[in-house]
Amino acid sequence: MKATAGNRLIEELTKDITLPKMAKCLQYFDEEHIEEKDIPRYVFAEMSKSGLADRIKPGMRIAVTGGSRGVANIALILKTIVDFCSEKGAYPFVFPAMGSHGGATAEGQLEILAGYGITEEYLNCPVMASMDTVYLGNTEEGMQVFCDKHAYEADGIILCNRIKTHSAFRGPFESGLMKMAVIGMGKQYGAEQVHRDGFSRLGEMLPMIGRVVFEQAPILGGVGIVENAFDQTCLIKAMTREEIWTEEPKLLSYSKNRLGKIYINDIDVLVVDQIGKDCSGDGMDPNITGRFAVDYLKGDLRVQRIAVLDLTEATHGSFVGVGLADVTTRRLIDKMDVDQTYPNIITNTVVCTAKIPMYANNDKVCIQAALRTCNYIDRENPRIVRIKNTRNLGEIWVSEALIGEVDQHGCMKRLTEPMDWGFDESGNLW
Repeated sequence: MKATAGNRLIEELTKDITLPKMAKCLQYFDEEHIEEKDIPRYVFAEMSKSGLADRIKPGMRIAVTGGSRGVANIALILKTIVDFCSEKGAYPFVFPAMGSHGGATAEGQLEILAGYGITEEYLNCPVMASMDTVYLGNTEEGMQVFCDKHAYEADGIILCNRIKTHSAFRGPFESGLMKMAVIGMGKQYGAEQVHRDGFSRLGEMLPMIGRVVFEQAPILGGVGIVENAFDQTCLIKAMTREEIWTEEPKLLSYSKNRLGKIYINDIDVLVVDQIGKDCSGDGMDPNITGRFAVDYLKGDLRVQRIAVLDLTEATHGSFVGVGLADVTTRRLIDKMDVDQTYPNIITNTVVCTAKIPMYANNDKVCIQAALRTCNYIDRENPRIVRIKNTRNLGEIWVSEALIGEVDQHGCMKRLTEPMDWGFDESGNLW
């Protein structure tokens, strides 16, 4: 997609907008986590004591889920699960459990897994991708339920996923093992069935659909992962299929207490350097930005304008989430891949996240335009916050007007004096 000459007029209309100097700041969160070198030991210990070990028999073909989110240490965790199964004499394989992501193709889903280091060479086991599904039955409300064909035909399935707050619904199960079993394993067609009426009832529907999946598919159990605010693995818990129903909601509650946040409120312009499916299902996590794609959820953070500058490499051109921004850049527009994006949008029905906002030729004009269009603000002292993405909130940048709040905040520390943005000759920050 190519920018037109017309958007050069934005530069003319915003040329007199002066951007304030910015100071780099530290945000304090609980840093407790599991060191990478210790992860295999934790996974082995959890799988041994949870009862999963007794359910993995010699000769069994075990299907292990691989998701599309950027989960910390996910390749290592999956490899350790594979190693554990192999030591029990089983024959494990990994399969993509990501609904319609990757352009709703087997090749696209394999590409996403490979981007996270989840390959046959690293895992030392097959990675089996297909969009074929098996019909499992109907829920009590008549919804059809499906499961990945490779997984269904295996002797056992081990779910593995990060457990955290979802961006579009609330319930005892949100993002995690249950959602992966219901939506991820259902591939594109199964995910479409679940999403056909939107997200508003998913909190109550997930366990309803999950009962059918757990009754009909050979699920042995799962490995739940919780991360801290620095995207570090802080908890790993293995569960049998029965324990998932009682333990996952507890892990969700624990995860919500570890979620990162922006401590500054009442922001005129929030600048987000990058968005992507590896950062959030919505590209940028609404639980962080306060900007939700659904009207029945509201955030505590008040932000008037959001400027998004770029896509992550790991998002593979998926621009889900840019529709939640007010202004973006030509660089991002040129990276957009509709084949990676629209199948996911059509499947989940939340079309606003893929709408194209006003865009500028470079980062500087993008931010100026966002500030220029704010209403009822102190234009001499604008309140601007800049973050890398919604997964990395340990260090943020704040404008001069916010320095007093930072200095008085018990969970923040200023690292630098205010300085200019550092745009290059093309007006970009990179």
